[in-house]
Amino acid sequence: MSAEVIVVGGGIIGLTTAVTLAERGRRVRVWSRDAVTGTTSAVAGALWWPYRIEPEAEVGGWSLESLRVYERLAADPVATGVRMVPGVHADTVLDGLGSWAGEVAGLRQLAAAEVPGQYVVGLAARLPLIDMPVHLQWLRARLEAAGGVVERRTVTGFAEAAAEARVVVDCTGLGARELASDERLRPVRGQLVLVENPGITEWFTAADAASSQPTYFFPQPGRLVLGGTAQEGDERLDADPATAEEIVARCARIRPEIADARVLGHRVGLRPARTGGVRVEAEPLPGGGRLVHHYGHGGAGVTVAWGCALKAADLACAAD
Repeated sequence: MSAEVIVVGGGIIGLTTAVTLAERGRRVRVWSRDAVTGTTSAVAGALWWPYRIEPEAEVGGWSLESLRVYERLAADPVATGVRMVPGVHADTVLDGLGSWAGEVAGLRQLAAAEVPGQYVVGLAARLPLIDMPVHLQWLRARLEAAGGVVERRTVTGFAEAAAEARVVVDCTGLGARELASDERLRPVRGQLVLVENPGITEWFTAADAASSQPTYFFPQPGRLVLGGTAQEGDERLDADPATAEEIVARCARIRPEIADARVLGHRVGLRPARTGGVRVEAEPLPGGGRLVHHYGHGGAGVTVAWGCALKAADLACAAD
């Protein structure tokens, strides 16, 4: 066999898992249908925050593990795409969060007068904000430096990978509906508008997990990312013009200068949500190999990527 491990899927989950395995000394190949900057992960906003993800008992630990990694990577933002940026989570109270919140430095409840817009409660924080196209390319380079490779390849079943590697890791996101026959997976459509930044330096969110119309904006290099939507079961990949207008209008109610910002483009991605939460578990392959499933991260793949990768890598290495 030409590789110890084949990771199927080249988004944030696949690449962080591949890097973790390669840096443990495994020979790793990533099979990705799309270029790493063409994956769903490349569309993400991408602010670190446990959002729309389960199981609650494990999310906190995964998120904090990832936070510590991003804090280190933020020392070189040009290379890694990771910056520590201040901002406000509106309509959010500290007491409503899990115990993980106590480990986030500087997270504090705001007085009503400090919260932008019509909101009366909110939290202030300085969190990792990640330029995903840059970060994904950096992850690929880190993988290659550890001896791994990324190959453009579309698979129709895991038997193809199992024929070439004893361990296969399934990081196919929404694709696992067919590849792993997992009916618990469902798409949650996210639409974004990219505009010229009129001088905004802090992020803002009002993203109630029960709402299909969260409001947020993230200052990224060369653009301001406006959002968004969280439309369950909607698989449209084309941007809807009316929705885009609504997104701009909602963000402009928080920062009026956004209304006149020149539109640079539109993005749509399908978050891979899963009833019952993230699936990280192994099953045997014919011939004594092992298939590790690692998908279902919903809207928080970036937030938990490194913590989840440790668990998936442990399962993969247990096949030794």
